[in-house]
Amino acid sequence: MKRLQSSLLLCLSVWTSMSYSQTLDTEALRLLQVSLDDSMLNTQTQLTNTKRALALDLSHQYAQLEPILQMEINQYQLAVNADAILSQHTLNSQVMTKADASIRRAKGLNLSAQADSLVQVRLADATMLGAWQQGELPLFAFEPEGDERQWDYIEAFDIYGQVHQLDVYNLPQQPVFVVGIDSKKAFIAGLKVMRSTFAEAQVKQGDRAFLNRSSSKAVADKPISTTVIKQISLKDDHEPWISGAAEIYAIVTGVDPSRDKPVLDIVEMPYLDYADTTYYPNQVIIHWERYRWAAADVILMEHDDGTNYKVLATKLLEAAEQILKSIPDPEAQGYALIPQITNGILSAMPDAWFTNDDDFVDVYYTLQEGLDYPNLNGANGNAMTTFSPLVIQPRH
Repeated sequence: MKRLQSSLLLCLSVWTSMSYSQTLDTEALRLLQVSLDDSMLNTQTQLTNTKRALALDLSHQYAQLEPILQMEINQYQLAVNADAILSQHTLNSQVMTKADASIRRAKGLNLSAQADSLVQVRLADATMLGAWQQGELPLFAFEPEGDERQWDYIEAFDIYGQVHQLDVYNLPQQPVFVVGIDSKKAFIAGLKVMRSTFAEAQVKQGDRAFLNRSSSKAVADKPISTTVIKQISLKDDHEPWISGAAEIYAIVTGVDPSRDKPVLDIVEMPYLDYADTTYYPNQVIIHWERYRWAAADVILMEHDDGTNYKVLATKLLEAAEQILKSIPDPEAQGYALIPQITNGILSAMPDAWFTNDDDFVDVYYTLQEGLDYPNLNGANGNAMTTFSPLVIQPRH
């Protein structure tokens, strides 16, 4: 009789667990479907819904997920991409696969099946590693929507699907996995879209010179005049613990040397991960043969999960062109019109980008060829950079 009761209790427990798991699956898929179906949702809301669905889904699949995370995550690597997770074929991949498609669509990226997944699971902090490896159960969190200064809490799920509200700035004692976007992969894919958009515009305008820096061919027998970043640092802005390393890039703006068209160049800055740290990259930031009047502006930007790169590139290009068209005689103003182009670009960016630390970082106006700029503060005071001229001699 006792054995029968135990069997009944076990069956009831298994049935209850399966039923609850199915409920969580249904809720995660519902959240995803809302993001996929509702074209009226803005990019941030779509992505937040997607990340919430992912966190909920992975929390209840933790029994299957844990061995994979234990194998992939260590003191040298705190994050794992969804491709590595799904390659083990132990998880239900439905939510994760749909989530990746939702992220790509919201960010204006290629939906190719050959592309790497943009979904990532990251341990929030290295100090959590020991407790988690010793068996402490984790929470699964996702970054909230909107301006971080207006966040009341960070939502997380335990392995039973229960909601926990975590402090925004104080690191939790319990291990937490942040479920969201692989910012490095999304960043690289996004910059590719922006460069492609700029290049397509140039082709339509009859210009054979692509704006992608990598496709600019220098004349082999002439010195190349450039400006390099010798040193750069960003201010510590006390970001929430859920935020990972930054992905910074620069937009260099100026005017084409041969015609009255704007030039927008994208420069990756993959080394610039953390605020309150000084970096010494010796990186070329400006190729001067691409700009008229030997002057250009530099806008520093940070990758944001909510950015649709196709829309962003189109808006920036349109803004720059409109400013230039509104000036009857650009040659008369000379390099003084370059800040007008830059300000037009900044005006085309959403207002929220200037109240959220994760978007617009700083701007440098009217950098000139051949000049040294030691420890130069940006207009917003968020960046300090040393710019120096560098002439690259041809190979003989």
